[in-house]
Amino acid sequence: MANEEDDPVVQEIDVYLAKSLAEKLYLFQYPVRPASMTYDDIPHLSAKIKPKQQKVELEMAIDTLNPNYCRSKGEQIALNVDGACADETSTYSSKLMDKQTFCSSQTTSNTSRYAAALYRQGELHLTPLHGILQLRPSFSYLDKADAKHREREAANEGDSSQDEAEDDVKQITVRFSRPESEQARQRRVQSYEFLQKKHAEEPWVHLHYYGLRDSRSEHERQYLLCPGSSGVENTELVKSPSEYLMMLMPPSQEEEKDKPVAPSNVLSMAQLRTLPLADQIKILMKNVKVMPFANLMSLLGPSIDSVAVLRGIQKVAMLVQGNWVVKSDILYPKDSSSPHSGVPAEVLCRGRDFVMWKFTQSRWVVRKEVATVTKLCAEDVKDFLEHMAVVRINKGWEFILPYDGEFIKKHPDVVQRQHMLWTGIQAKLEKVYNLVKETMPKKPDAQSGPAGLVCGDQRIQVAKTKAQQNHALLERELQRRKEQLRVPAVPPGVRIKEEPVSEEGEEDEEQEAEEEPMDTSPSGLHSKLANGLPLGRAAGTDSFNGHPPQGCASTPVARELKAFVEATFQRQFVLTLSELKRLFNLHLASLPPGHTLFSGISDRMLQDTVLAAGCKQILVPFPPQTAASPDEQKVFALWESGDMSDQHRQVLLEIFSKNYRVRRNMIQSRLTQECGEDLSKQEVDKVLKDCCVSYGGMWYLKGTVQS
Repeated sequence: MANEEDDPVVQEIDVYLAKSLAEKLYLFQYPVRPASMTYDDIPHLSAKIKPKQQKVELEMAIDTLNPNYCRSKGEQIALNVDGACADETSTYSSKLMDKQTFCSSQTTSNTSRYAAALYRQGELHLTPLHGILQLRPSFSYLDKADAKHREREAANEGDSSQDEAEDDVKQITVRFSRPESEQARQRRVQSYEFLQKKHAEEPWVHLHYYGLRDSRSEHERQYLLCPGSSGVENTELVKSPSEYLMMLMPPSQEEEKDKPVAPSNVLSMAQLRTLPLADQIKILMKNVKVMPFANLMSLLGPSIDSVAVLRGIQKVAMLVQGNWVVKSDILYPKDSSSPHSGVPAEVLCRGRDFVMWKFTQSRWVVRKEVATVTKLCAEDVKDFLEHMAVVRINKGWEFILPYDGEFIKKHPDVVQRQHMLWTGIQAKLEKVYNLVKETMPKKPDAQSGPAGLVCGDQRIQVAKTKAQQNHALLERELQRRKEQLRVPAVPPGVRIKEEPVSEEGEEDEEQEAEEEPMDTSPSGLHSKLANGLPLGRAAGTDSFNGHPPQGCASTPVARELKAFVEATFQRQFVLTLSELKRLFNLHLASLPPGHTLFSGISDRMLQDTVLAAGCKQILVPFPPQTAASPDEQKVFALWESGDMSDQHRQVLLEIFSKNYRVRRNMIQSRLTQECGEDLSKQEVDKVLKDCCVSYGGMWYLKGTVQS
């Protein structure tokens, strides 16, 4: 109290915040001059700025009549810089150093605590500073003098060397620079020389300088005053005591950087629940790696909708044995790399997807097998396995969580959607790693041990046994179906095709049972067969002249399937059955749960729909030693699309119905012969781009080339 009485308040001053020049006001700090002389008294000859770098350059006149000015020194500097002959490019046209250049540099990058103050009529007006620049003398003229000196020396050496013989032949070694790698390019971009070059490339913007007493300067100075004192413009200064203290002593930037934006190793559930639901799911899965759906719901809280959680979990995780495993691209972002081997994120994601896919087939995985297939180092493979498995001595790595059959039964639509996604991933892995296709899908079981391998002969024998056991039932069911499909009146000229049940028919059924058609339902073998018959035959959908019956085309499933096929072939004119099935699986994965297409689509139904959509099957003569699968050897092409290239495309497809691979000159000559006109290179390129790919100087139909 005694100190406050000794230091009474003398005057209260209103403070106003002026923001008219808040983003434009700079403070220039000039070198120290005598008090009797200000920089405004010195004529400013020119001014220019580089806005991106916030770099200013001012050119000021030097008082050559001042008694302290050394005239002889000024003449010597001008002579060194410009030489004896003065022209328009001379720095000092008067042959005397009569001007000086000042160049700016930033004193601080953070100017948020600095302001320019103007006190007028008992009011203090503050304007925030956008930048503070220190002006220092620039000695670039010395560099120019050195350059002139080197030029003169070079000229003298050139004159003296003219006396020597000019007929001497010297050997010259020519070297070609190697292509620059990505790491070398990044080092070059971050180098000091590169940054200096970039700064030098920015053009100067010339400014006009107004002195202190100029009317324009007086007009601009008025913007340093707050327009009104009503307080509407100064809400920033009307703060509570706690807010005012926070403004005076804000938290340091280092503390803000150290504070995590989201939980990392130790999760704070209170902070986690303040984030959006999608971020909560992503953070939990990124930290836990593997989690049952029930545990995820308990962590998120009882008020969270399970449907919204199901929608969000499928964006960041994949279903493995009824449990959710975080996706690989969440753990390994696009621009990251392995801390062990430096392998890019794309290769790591592919290797981890292979491990996850193996766990969808079996409870056990052998690390040596994963390393052999993926060609990754042991540390990376170990990281993959530790995310989702535990090691068992003399057995391998077992999936860390038990099989969640309750989730599988409760959410069949989600399971089916994930199955389609895994089918697409499996197709990619087979292409990248040259895997042998597994035609026997295995359902993981919590009590199952290491899965055994089943040879092809055993699978065929099992299929034959099942077909023989169900033969009587199949025959009765087929007769019943035929009776139901018979109509009393048959239009004239229409013949109903009936296939008798014979030994050859039985062999066809057995062969179809041996082949595994594309399945879009989770119920296994019985979902692919209707009472033992393929869906296409059991429903009476055998094609007649390549087209399905009219009654079948009117169902919602048939309409949806036909719309997909037509849209797909409008984008890609040539597709193999294997590629078409892969695209269809991806299409199913993008559909909402419960869509009509999830009811089950057989290979036969898909092929009949393709033929009904105006496409034709191209019988490409594959070589005998081809490694293509039967689905890859079935090639379909859009015969008519309604554009000008239909005739050219049909000629091209006829060529490939007789040749597996063709040279371009043969294609061009055949097109010219059939179309009766000289085609331009652009037209031929368009047809080839639509239907073919080039490999080793030869052209192949899309999907048929075997590298």
